[in-house]
Amino acid sequence: MNYEITKNNKQLKKYFYFLTTVTLVSCYNQERSCKDFKTGKFTSETTVEGKKFTSAFERNDSIQIENYNAVIDTFSIRWINDCEYILENVKPKNRNEKKAVHVKILNTKDLKYNFEYSFVGDAKKQFGSVTKQE
Repeated sequence: MNYEITKNNKQLKKYFYFLTTVTLVSCYNQERSCKDFKTGKFTSETTVEGKKFTSAFERNDSIQIENYNAVIDTFSIRWINDCEYILENVKPKNRNEKKAVHVKILNTKDLKYNFEYSFVGDAKKQFGSVTKQE
């Protein structure tokens, strides 16, 4: 009987170590190289309600000029930290364009990053990806 208790304790220890390892690995944050994407030329893809939207834009550390369907818009950029920023349309044409957009870079890999965005104060998040042009 004592042998069974020792055997069960060993199995519990193995299970505990396995569970601890899985928990630690799942908490690991992906490394993000957000600084690499603060300036340059980019293409963006987002999907809203099943429809795909593609745009091209160029930005420096404070201005982003975007071309979507031959319409060019200019946005000011305010960086919150290396991976988050606020976009505001410099010349909004309507009330909706006056709303600031919060963008958060979720992960980066090579010349691409995935992001989430929403109007400032809105809980509904949309997602997209950006590729830096060489």
